[in-house]
Amino acid sequence: MNLEEYFARTGYKGSLEKQDLETLTDIFQHHIRAVPFENLSIHCGEKITLELEHVYNKIVRRKRGGWCMENNQLLGWVLKRLGYDASFLGAYVFNPHQNAYATIMTHLLVKVVIDGKAYIVDGGFGVSYQMWQPMELVSGKDQPQAPGIFRFTEKNAIWYLEKMRRKQYIPNQNFSNSDLLEKKECRKVYMFSLEPRTVEDFRSQCTYLQTSPDSLFTKKSICTLQTTGGFRALIGWTLTETTYNYKENMDLVEFVTLEDEEVEKTLKEKFNIILERKLVPINVKGFYTI
Repeated sequence: MNLEEYFARTGYKGSLEKQDLETLTDIFQHHIRAVPFENLSIHCGEKITLELEHVYNKIVRRKRGGWCMENNQLLGWVLKRLGYDASFLGAYVFNPHQNAYATIMTHLLVKVVIDGKAYIVDGGFGVSYQMWQPMELVSGKDQPQAPGIFRFTEKNAIWYLEKMRRKQYIPNQNFSNSDLLEKKECRKVYMFSLEPRTVEDFRSQCTYLQTSPDSLFTKKSICTLQTTGGFRALIGWTLTETTYNYKENMDLVEFVTLEDEEVEKTLKEKFNIILERKLVPINVKGFYTI
């Protein structure tokens, strides 16, 4: 495991000496545009494990992606190696279909402190809720980014993240009521405390998410990647390509349904992923929104 190999994977060629916000943002953006948020291992007969060397080999050497426990663990390792004051936190993800936050802590994120200011760095959420810049940990402040306006609010030592999106233009009206579309303009994302966590705190959740019939990740094969202008996502057989703010206060959301034989080709061309085992796509309706 070495930083040079990681940065070759993400294409980052900037400074390794400065531990400032600008450098952090640059490293972070290279990561989310090179490393997909994906759970494809579950749907091609592989087990997801949280050992750091395994995560490193998967993402850096095999050029795969991962979910939050993989992406953010690797990011945390990189930042600590560079000298950043980085630590892990745990979050409870909001489920819009139940209109409630999860009761188990399934989301790992990174807190970074620079010059006395705390920032949240989360490279493991994907789709339209993927932040593009580290977010300052302050309550009630709108933090506009390319994907939309993010905001933290704090109440009784619990922090809440929400995002406000733009209007959406969907050329293919067959998808205008798709459950892959986020219907609300303001959406709760997750809640968390500032209690430090370790990877050990997520081992049982890692098993649960890839085995339980109630898990979103067993019901959907998901691969998403941020681009310079938006993001793309392959969920089951449906490819979505979103362009942020393509018109004033309007995002362009384009859908196409793939045939079985197009899935692997699309993973290679759109996400730079070549799987070692056969993928069995799945998309159980009613469990995911973008």
